[in-house]
Parts: sequence; C-alpha cells; structure tokens
Amino acid sequence: MGTPEFPDLGKHCSVGDCNQIDFLPFTCDRCDHVFCLHHRSYTSHQCPNANMKDVTVLICPLCAKGVRLNPSEDPNITWDTHVNTDCDPSNYQKVTKKKKCPVPGCRETLTFSNTIRCKDCTKEHCLKHRFGPDHKCPGPRKVDSGFPFVSMLRRSQKAETRSNSSNNNGSSWWSSSLVNAATNFKSSAEAGMQKLSTVTSQAFQKAKDGMSPNSSSSSGDLVEQCVHCPARFSTVGALIEHVEKSHQMNSQPSHGRVTIDVCPKCSKGFRDPVLLVEHVEREHGGTSRV
Repeated sequence: MGTPEFPDLGKHCSVGDCNQIDFLPFTCDRCDHVFCLHHRSYTSHQCPNANMKDVTVLICPLCAKGVRLNPSEDPNITWDTHVNTDCDPSNYQKVTKKKKCPVPGCRETLTFSNTIRCKDCTKEHCLKHRFGPDHKCPGPRKVDSGFPFVSMLRRSQKAETRSNSSNNNGSSWWSSSLVNAATNFKSSAEAGMQKLSTVTSQAFQKAKDGMSPNSSSSSGDLVEQCVHCPARFSTVGALIEHVEKSHQMNSQPSHGRVTIDVCPKCSKGFRDPVLLVEHVEREHGGTSRV
C-alpha cells in the first residue's frame, strides 16, 4: 500500500463490508476510526460515540432555565439534580413575562438598553415611542388647589364628557351639588352657634346666681362671705338676707360715727351693705372672694 516515495499513503475503511483503500481517508473525531469518503459521516458508519459532543438543553417548566443533558448520564438523574439544587420557581415570571411597551400595537420588549421613562406620565416606553406625542402623553399632573369644590367640579366635567350629555344637565347637576354642600355647611354652623349660645347662657346664669361656671349647685361650696362676720353663704341672696337680719342695726350711725363697708376686691367703701352687695354682683361677677 502506498508508493516508495509515500509509503504511508492511503488506508483501508474501517467498515467491514467496505474495507476500501482510500488515499485521502477521514478520521472520526468521536471513535478515532478511519473511513472512506462514503462512510465518513456518523450515521453512515453508525458511530457509537456520535452524541458525546452534542449539546442538548432542556428548558425547565418550573424555573424556565436551560438544563444541559449529559450524554453519559441518564436524563432523569440530570433532571433530579437540577430540581434539588438549582431550580428557582420565582425566576419563571421574570423570564416568561417580560415587560413590553404600553403603546397599543407596539410589541417591543423593554430591556435595560431600550427603556425610556417619561418624565410627565412616569411610564416606561421603547425608544420608538419615547417622545410624548408618540405615546399620547397626557402631560404632567396638575396640583389641585385648596378649594374643596374644584375636584368635584373636575369629576363632573369628566363624567359629562364621557357620557356626551347636554350642557344643561351638567350645569344643573353641579349647581345641585354646590347647593347641597352649602346647605350642609350652613346647618353645621347653625348647630355650632346654637350650642355655643346655650353654653354661654348657662355660664351667665350661674354667674348671675353667684356661682362660678366650674362649680355645681349640688356641691355646697360656700363662696359668699359676710364682710361683718366670718359667716359664709352659697348664694348672694342668702348673704343679703343675713346682712339685713343681723347687721341692719349695726349699720346705722351711732354717736355721730359712720360705718364704712369696704369691698374686699377693689377696696371701695360703701355706707350701705346693700350697695356693697350690688357692687360686688355688678363689678366682680357676683362673688366677694378675693
């Protein structure tokens, strides 16, 4: 086989039925056997190691990750190893449900390099629809004023536009809503004024009767003190009755001397105790306690 100049030229095909000598033989990279031109492929010479360098990837239905099958290993064992060690079901949503451009008719998948967030509507769009007119941007949101009926007016205008109703119906609805709100406000204000008037009249009546607003009639506190003796009384009427009965004779002038009764609060003098009591009721709220 060969020539004297090229003694190693040509080899026989490894297929037993062929055994043809080929001067340009092919060596299989899987089984390292020599074959002729007709039997050079894996299927023609039935190579036993044909799948040793094949790359077969199985997509996991739980985590959507690719699992490479080892030709020398049972696929069931490879699958069990992946499920017990590397499988993460939370990754399925990230892989399968990718964010797309929200513009109707656009199916562009948003990635890190082609995503633009609009400053006005704060939505993410692709590069093709990054400008406001392209994705029909409504513009920046306007800040509502402090007037309480502005939001209600705007909602009524939107409802009117959507339903295509007449201007008369919309204006009448807004007018009725405004009248109802004003009526409720007026009712609450009248109730508050009535309550304030009741509390004020009660406090004034207690002050007129010679009692402090914080004290009750059933407490029995003796707040009125007689200026002639240490006796105390709960009301001004009882004090006047005591002065008229006990100190009326003492208030008369004797031997040319005049008795002066002094107000314990403002030190103003009075010849008649009745005038002193009236002064205390009028100027000091009905109490003579210092």
